[in-house]
Amino acid sequence: MKIAIVGGGFMGLVLAQKISSTTNATVKVLEQGSLPGGLSTYHNYGAFTWDKFYHVITPTDTDLIDFIDEIGLADQLQWRRSLTGYYENKRFHSISSSKEFLMFPLLGLVDKMRLGYTIFRGSRINDWKSLEKIHVTDWLIKLGGKRTYEKFWAPMLQAKLGENHKKVSAVFIWTYIKRLFKARSSAAQKEHMAYVNGGYKTIFDRLEQNLKQSGSDVMLNTEVQHISPSPEGGINITHNGATEHFDKVIFTSPLNVMEKVTAPQLYDISKSTKPIDYLGVICLILVTKKTLTPFYVLNIGDNDTPFTGVIGMSSLVDLEETANQHVTYFPKYISQDDELWSKSDEEITATFLKGVKYLYPDFNEADMISSHVHRAFKVQPMQVLNYSEIVPKVNTPHPDFYVLNTSQFVSESVNNNSVVTHVEKFVKGFKGDLQNNTTAN
Repeated sequence: MKIAIVGGGFMGLVLAQKISSTTNATVKVLEQGSLPGGLSTYHNYGAFTWDKFYHVITPTDTDLIDFIDEIGLADQLQWRRSLTGYYENKRFHSISSSKEFLMFPLLGLVDKMRLGYTIFRGSRINDWKSLEKIHVTDWLIKLGGKRTYEKFWAPMLQAKLGENHKKVSAVFIWTYIKRLFKARSSAAQKEHMAYVNGGYKTIFDRLEQNLKQSGSDVMLNTEVQHISPSPEGGINITHNGATEHFDKVIFTSPLNVMEKVTAPQLYDISKSTKPIDYLGVICLILVTKKTLTPFYVLNIGDNDTPFTGVIGMSSLVDLEETANQHVTYFPKYISQDDELWSKSDEEITATFLKGVKYLYPDFNEADMISSHVHRAFKVQPMQVLNYSEIVPKVNTPHPDFYVLNTSQFVSESVNNNSVVTHVEKFVKGFKGDLQNNTTAN
């Protein structure tokens, strides 16, 4: 059986690995870009290659960790203690351990107790449907109080969503609590996170190698122009000007792309009167001779910086990985209509550097080795109130055409552990379809 996967992002590649390793099918991944991985891809920073955007693995990412083991990279997984910081009124505070958390000067004892209760309560909620009917601000204030919200939660929401945090439901912070606040080890009560030696490039190189060994392939720089049903059964795909027949096709790219290239008889998308708003990100990456921050994550309780947080990758990743150079990410999450999209890389760099100097007055541009601006227009749909009711539902009436993408994430944040989880659920049913198809033939 010959299967095509349209889209070579992390989801498409995990899917290809799962199918090729558990069935007799051969898989061809069709990716428009010049590199695999989508939002998880890598970038050449000069003396080293590392992730284009920042990624980390937490102890609760069990499906992702198991997948890394499955492809033979468990020995490349490096666990490190990570530090979390908070900046407000020109002061940095560490909140990286239970002791530091209890000493956090911006919250009184009662506020800290209410914060602890919010985290405890949120980590044990399973009925996410009830949470999508409550605004995130209302839910957090109800559980933890207004001061706790303003001093702790609001900067965290600002760091991840920008001003758009005012639109989302409690589901967003619930997914955050479930994933990140369980990253503290039960023994030391200190945060631990992990990365793979060489970053995500190591994972993608291994996946491409595995696929080739199984007779499958990843085709980069491949533009899909049209997808249509074949009169003899199966699906025809026209890519790079040539038409190729496949027994089955799985579409993992965004729905707006699918609507442009796929014959209407292959799918039926339920339309909502309310469009889905996506968050994008513009991120400045500085490669420097000296470290800028001891924290992996710095939440900013200050509206005077042009970015919404600081990710000190080199506080987590061994410097041997980055040629003894320090890597720091300065992201800003913005809506699709934000005027920042129209700014040039040079303008963004100049604006963000002013923010870096404001945050770190001792910063010297002479210590800069290089700077890079990366953009991603659609990173995550905003989980607004009753989000699950407006997400398009895709019906595929053709037995050989399937859709699997992040638009189906209604109760999870978009992260690579969630991707692996969804792929595994899909593959269980998909393997049954293959067996039924084989029986019928």
